[in-house]
Amino acid sequence: MRILVISDIHGNIEALEASLAAADAAKYDRVFNLGDVVGYGASPNEVVNKSRELGGIFVRGNHDKAASGITNAEDFNHIAALAAYWTRDNLTPENLMWVRNLPQGPIKSDGVENVQCVHGSPLDEDEYIIVVRDSYEPLMETTAALTFFGHTHIQGGFAVDGEEWMTLRPIYESDDKAEQFVFPMKKSAKYLINPGSVGQPRDGDWRAACAIFDTDAHSITFLRTPYDVASAQKKIYDAGLPDRLATRLTDGR
Repeated sequence: MRILVISDIHGNIEALEASLAAADAAKYDRVFNLGDVVGYGASPNEVVNKSRELGGIFVRGNHDKAASGITNAEDFNHIAALAAYWTRDNLTPENLMWVRNLPQGPIKSDGVENVQCVHGSPLDEDEYIIVVRDSYEPLMETTAALTFFGHTHIQGGFAVDGEEWMTLRPIYESDDKAEQFVFPMKKSAKYLINPGSVGQPRDGDWRAACAIFDTDAHSITFLRTPYDVASAQKKIYDAGLPDRLATRLTDGR
């Protein structure tokens, strides 16, 4: 089975469509969506509609909670809070309810053993796992051999195999072409894998990020895909959202 893993779309339909086109070429059987479907970007309804159409496994993200009123957007920084309120006002009632009803992780998938999906961490849905020391407790305490997580917008992950701890980062040859990086996994190791952010990468690479998990080959294929950034930016400007939400798309920060 080949599973498309996406996360942190953040209302960016241009990036989502480009990622799906790249994944279609690589072929996949089902989808894991790790949350933050909305927030920041100016196409929340388009992204929700496409996500609902794709189906699969979902977990909620912190922006999904804020935009749908589960948590207080005022706990965010000023720019993120403005985007959350704008998103709440612009989602259709049906899509707002769908976002509000997204489940809390960890979520396990039928037919895929020892794999779970979370937004931030298997121990705390809002926790950031950024460096290897952040992964110690989640990897030691969780029983799943493979945990997919998002939230940081950084593609890669962490692993432990016996006494060996590893930071995993894909390596690409360009910064403007569609590329993939295949990472074979060890049966003896435990993994935390982040597919990266579809709609707002923060690892210095502006291209949309996602991943494909091949259960038969026991491998992860990380994907980076260029997309129509200018269109996504124009929608943000036209919506009156903060300019920073548009300008950051070009530098991946």
